[in-house]
Amino acid sequence: MKFELPKLPYSYDALEPFIDAKTMEIHHSKHHNTYVTKLNEALEKFPELQNKTIEELLMDLDSVPEIIRTAVRNHGGGHYNHSLFWQVMAPFGSARGKPAPEILALKEEFNKVAAGIFGSGWVWIIKDATDNLSIMTTPNQDTPLASGKKPVLGLDVWEHAYYLKYQNRRPEYIEAWWGVVNWDFVRGLLNR
Repeated sequence: MKFELPKLPYSYDALEPFIDAKTMEIHHSKHHNTYVTKLNEALEKFPELQNKTIEELLMDLDSVPEIIRTAVRNHGGGHYNHSLFWQVMAPFGSARGKPAPEILALKEEFNKVAAGIFGSGWVWIIKDATDNLSIMTTPNQDTPLASGKKPVLGLDVWEHAYYLKYQNRRPEYIEAWWGVVNWDFVRGLLNR
């Protein structure tokens, strides 16, 4: 089974003015699509891995042959992270639900951590094995799954996620992004 680029649950311009349409189009159709393509290429010679879900692959990277482990971590992580990212957002003014107080309690620290990431990566609110929430960062396309954590909310702070609109103003992008958080989806992840 080949992995596929998921369709967005909204149009490219649906997150305006918080995230611009051109950024969404490039981010989804170019960046995410490349992760999917390269992941499938890495798995071509290993049919026994092609029946695993992306979560199964990322939660047990040690079982992935060393020759493709880095590709699966990078491109599989990029595919998983972005697939979640698209769902964590919804158009402003749509039925996005009410903010989760336990997430909002971490917002100030989350924003500070996200703004402070050097280079490219992600900032997450995760649940650990005892369902405690905390903030975690991952470099590049690494994912909390590889550390046994459950992502509840994730923000892409690679420049491709915001540079067309916000240039070097990452803190402005981070604050604007909260305007499109899909609280119903996040609440579902909180309660799983």
